[in-house]
Amino acid sequence: MQFRAATLQDIPRLEELEQAVVAAERPFNTQIRANNPKYYNLPELINSPDSYLLVVEVQDEIVATGYAKIRNSKAALSHAKDAYLGFMFVSPAFRGQGLNQNVIAELMAWAKNRGVHDFYLDVYADNQAAIRAYEKLGFAPSLVEMKLHTPPA
Repeated sequence: MQFRAATLQDIPRLEELEQAVVAAERPFNTQIRANNPKYYNLPELINSPDSYLLVVEVQDEIVATGYAKIRNSKAALSHAKDAYLGFMFVSPAFRGQGLNQNVIAELMAWAKNRGVHDFYLDVYADNQAAIRAYEKLGFAPSLVEMKLHTPPA
């Protein structure tokens, strides 16, 4: 098992995994577009000095992903910078082995080495399994996004 930074050559496989994330999240959000929705700007995540797109390989196949992106914090907060964690995905055959926990630890270490100690991620309110997994790592809910969809007349 190898942990490494993603490269531009990884994009085709990363796009496949992105669609797996979309499929996993679709039950929690009926507004996700039906045809090949894009969540991530993969080239930017790979090339930006403020982001780290991590992949986990087993026998030359990417089986897990995650990224940290350093960003400016809201002006009202006590910290100037924070890291947003996203694209957290582990292929079904590799779940239950602590990979997601290891990916998050690696991403957090990368950000801490850049002086960032505050971390955020998004999870659907109805995705209780993911919420429990993140809570085990020390994350706690801090803001609830409210949504209202009004169909066209």
